[in-house]
Amino acid sequence: MRRDKTSVKPHSYLLLIFLLFICSPAKSYTLQNTDSVYLVKRQFTPEEIIRGERLFYGLISQNGKSVNCAACHTTKVLDTLNWNPDAYDISYKYYNKTAKDLDVVLLHPTGEKMASSHESFNLTPEDIILLKAYMDRFVDIGLKEEKPVITNLLLFIAATLLFLVSAIDLVFTKKIKRKWINFSILSITLIYITWILAISAIDIGRSQDYSPFQPIKFSHAVHAGQNEIDCIYCHSYAPGSKSAGIPAENVCMNCHLLVRNGSLSGRYEISKLIELYDNEDPIPWVRVYNLPDHVFFSHAQHVEAGKLNCSECHGEVEKMDVIKQVPDLAMGWCIDCHRNKIVDFDGNSFYAAYDRMADRIKNGITDSVTISMLGGTDCMKCHY
Repeated sequence: MRRDKTSVKPHSYLLLIFLLFICSPAKSYTLQNTDSVYLVKRQFTPEEIIRGERLFYGLISQNGKSVNCAACHTTKVLDTLNWNPDAYDISYKYYNKTAKDLDVVLLHPTGEKMASSHESFNLTPEDIILLKAYMDRFVDIGLKEEKPVITNLLLFIAATLLFLVSAIDLVFTKKIKRKWINFSILSITLIYITWILAISAIDIGRSQDYSPFQPIKFSHAVHAGQNEIDCIYCHSYAPGSKSAGIPAENVCMNCHLLVRNGSLSGRYEISKLIELYDNEDPIPWVRVYNLPDHVFFSHAQHVEAGKLNCSECHGEVEKMDVIKQVPDLAMGWCIDCHRNKIVDFDGNSFYAAYDRMADRIKNGITDSVTISMLGGTDCMKCHY
């Protein structure tokens, strides 16, 4: 029997309307449904990740304008100091936060510098979701590192192959009739191969110009140079200990309890320090100067007794934004210093036991005494 129209229940109409509503495509997001858009959790397709990448690099135009995030927030490991937070820093900070949190800092920044650089942003909630989906990948892959130059390796391989081919031809194939050509090739390539092997062997364990990536962008040029903070204020162990010491966070907070906004770095880098301090977590600094385990070195011996200035070993730190290892720390470098460095006996209690040597200077027998004259070049002084 055919059902009469009046027999259809009212809730069936409601169900039909609901189905039509959820199945209809949403053309745009308005302010009223923005929060619900951010709360949607989904797996992103490769195409969506690519769109997020294009948004990050400014390859997609929004109303005739595009914003290249990478122009300020670098995606590569740099040997210079870029005060803007890099892509990894931002991605790590917002990794466990929502896209709405990223929306706030992108479209409604607080700082004057940040507000001026973000004023042209015109991103929809969907754009920000895809942008964050791409940025989350930086937490896993990190920043891009510059590929090492392999020119010397290629030349070494080419010279080795040329040496072998020439030797084989000289002994076996004898394609080249003029033997002097083979002898010339063998001599030149052998000298080059020997030179490369010797230089590479000498450089083993040395790391001159080493400048690792640090967790906080700390500039010695700002602190030691611009603000004229004495080295010993931060590295207070140097005059009396083997190690110069890394300053504890409470030393940093002596200034940064008040200084929360840097003239160059803004609030971002200082906020890292504040967060670690509040959580009672140490700053994971990366050591720059490293000596082999079989070498003994004491800062107290050199700073207090030897009266060396920090710059004699560490270079002009007050001009460095990014700290790096200046000398190669080779044994010859140390021995040359011990052979040429003149001992200062005046008021130096450490050398009180060497009164005979001091008397030789006073009596005019010798004009100076070097470290090597006091046993500074003995093997057991540094290796025991």
